[in-house]
Amino acid sequence: MKLASLKHGRDGRLVVVSTDLAWYADASAIAPTLQAALDDWDRVAGDLRNLATDLDHDVIPKDRFHERDAASPLPRAYQWADGSAYVNHVALVRQARGAEMPDSFWHDPLMYQGGSDGFLGPRDPIPAGDDSSGLDFEGEVVVVTGDVAMGASREEALAAVRLVGLTNDVSLRGLIPGELAKGFGFFQSKPASAFSPVFATPDSLGDWWRDGKLHRRLCVDLNGVAFGRAEAGEDMTFDFGTLIAHAAKTRALGAGTIIGSGTVSNRDADGGPGKPVGDGGVGYSCLAELRTVETIRGGKAATPFLKRGDTVRIWAEDDRHHPIFGVIEQVVGG
Repeated sequence: MKLASLKHGRDGRLVVVSTDLAWYADASAIAPTLQAALDDWDRVAGDLRNLATDLDHDVIPKDRFHERDAASPLPRAYQWADGSAYVNHVALVRQARGAEMPDSFWHDPLMYQGGSDGFLGPRDPIPAGDDSSGLDFEGEVVVVTGDVAMGASREEALAAVRLVGLTNDVSLRGLIPGELAKGFGFFQSKPASAFSPVFATPDSLGDWWRDGKLHRRLCVDLNGVAFGRAEAGEDMTFDFGTLIAHAAKTRALGAGTIIGSGTVSNRDADGGPGKPVGDGGVGYSCLAELRTVETIRGGKAATPFLKRGDTVRIWAEDDRHHPIFGVIEQVVGG
């Protein structure tokens, strides 16, 4: 089952989307918003699945689904916590600046709590700051949970996953060092993120969703050129069950909590830093990682951060090369 929110008020209007993303059926009679559905999941999930089945069998009224009309599936959320499950990404960044990698990073997930009171839609522009802000994209996988009890185990946490999708976790790299130096973490350096047009239930993903990971390639294009083709199911040190359990260690998580994987990142086949797609590698899911590899190999970064007019596309494909969650496509500055 695939769910989306058409732009309507602050929280959107819930719709069920066909498997091929071509059509939608209004679901507001079952639950007016996705958050309302998540709050009452045990009661409404079956009705939503029946609606999705009827839509796919073309036995109910339907309308054409246009991704430009979609808000992020949760236009705002009670909680958005982003991890750093691909420790390879963290290791490369620290290597580039000559910092030692603490051993604990391989055993204890990193996580920050981001702003969740308003997300960008999947086709909304990325607000452009000044050049010193270091505007960057980050392609990630996300899950949305139901209620998770404090102290939940990994297995209990995984059972609470309701939906899977993608995000562009926008970052302002130029502001990060100063904020981290204060010892309180990200705030101004993490503006509004955007999410894929649809989120899918884990059961609808079949074997692509297993062991708490999405086993599909995350595709990233920058200005129409292949930038990243990393495998989301590989080099993921912490699966989503571990990330959710980490977030719930000292607090309960409310239904509608979004948990991010952090930047999807793969090592090269030889174990070294990844290579650009144009050089036969799988590339990168953010500019910072490419700049890091450039620094490691050449002594300095050569690739600039995003500028006004740049276009970023993020998606994951099925076996027929069709987007599974739709496409995040954003222009910097509109």
